[in-house]
Amino acid sequence: MNPFIEWTAAAVIVIAAFFLLVGAIGLVRLPDFYMRLHAPTKASTLGVGGVLIASMLVSVGHGRPGIAELLITLFLFVTAPVSANLLAQAALHLKLPARAPAPDDAVPGRPAD
Repeated sequence: MNPFIEWTAAAVIVIAAFFLLVGAIGLVRLPDFYMRLHAPTKASTLGVGGVLIASMLVSVGHGRPGIAELLITLFLFVTAPVSANLLAQAALHLKLPARAPAPDDAVPGRPAD
């Protein structure tokens, strides 16, 4: 296989691993459900997408098109935001409290800057 493709795939995997690590740390460290929801849906989606793109590069280097990897990537990028939105709506419906402070202009009666 072409060394350029190998090095490019390795670099994409390292970048993807960084995003996955940030997502995992955010999932553990963030204080409430709404903040924790951002970590796996944003950073981890980029991390898994990067791993699939690296897999696609390697499969092209072996002479086969990476159609399966492309479909998995597209499916992931479509379903992750939808599932995060549904989880957030369910939490709002259950009146799950947030620990983040509300902005001044979001609270009625409080003057905005």
